[in-house]
Amino acid sequence: MELMSMDHKNKTHIEEFILLGFPTTMELQILVFLAFLVSYIATMVGNLLIVVTVVVDHHLHTPMYFFLGNLSCLEICYSSTLMPILLTTLLMDGKTLSFSSCFLQLFLFGYCLGAECYLLSVMSYDRYLAICRPLHYATTMSTRKCVQLASLSWTNGFIGISIIMVAMLQLTYCGPNEIDHYFCDSVPLKKLACSDTDVVEHVNLALLFVYTMPPFLLTLTSYIYIIRAILRIPSTAGRQKAFSTCSSHLIVVSTYYGSLISVYLLPQSSSMNKVFSLLYTVLPPLVNPLIYSLRNKEVKRLVCFPHTHTLHFGKIADN
Repeated sequence: MELMSMDHKNKTHIEEFILLGFPTTMELQILVFLAFLVSYIATMVGNLLIVVTVVVDHHLHTPMYFFLGNLSCLEICYSSTLMPILLTTLLMDGKTLSFSSCFLQLFLFGYCLGAECYLLSVMSYDRYLAICRPLHYATTMSTRKCVQLASLSWTNGFIGISIIMVAMLQLTYCGPNEIDHYFCDSVPLKKLACSDTDVVEHVNLALLFVYTMPPFLLTLTSYIYIIRAILRIPSTAGRQKAFSTCSSHLIVVSTYYGSLISVYLLPQSSSMNKVFSLLYTVLPPLVNPLIYSLRNKEVKRLVCFPHTHTLHFGKIADN
């Protein structure tokens, strides 16, 4: 009878999770908290500024800036899903989340992750057309096509995380309930399951390839053609000008996919996973506004001197 009672207790469904965050000393914890707080404020201000600038100024109603505005909206959702809880975890030396809140964060995070993978590949395709097919750019990247590509990116993110959520919710979580991470990710959550996770791991691996390999290959192919086109430009000044149109995007994509591969495909310790996770959860939303505003003359001019710009609709490849 006692064994049956213990077995029932062990299989009791847990009702909350505890995020451990970054265990540090009190002095270092305050510094880390301030650093993340400043980065979160800068992330929100930078991305909101880009969204408002692109929406308000009709001179920026071009495909490149349409996708840039979508990316900034995505980064705002991304940061708002992770950073407030991360800051609370640092401030309170741990954060308790209900079962539903933890899985809601997993859903929102996965949604943004999948959508951003495809949106970055769409932006690389846009740069390929602008540089390699400039005469057909206006007809190919019509308003309808831009909306369809952006909608496809957002929809793919929803489908992918929905499948993962169904698989994750089939697992039984009966303790322990401490997540050695700063957000509810599928990798540490699977470690807390007391039922067989083989099916979930196969589903996650399959979806990881579906949501990273096609966008990555499309991005890689686009840049191969872009580099070939740039190398055929006779003048050095012309090559530098052409490469400047895609260099900022190349930096973002390299960091994003490199950190994703490090976390989800390569075996790492929990501490290393947290460090690499920062490279695709905190860094891109922070640096995207800086990179694009500093590298794009139009955005920088409109932000700093909103009444002195001279951009025209036909100007699509001058960063």
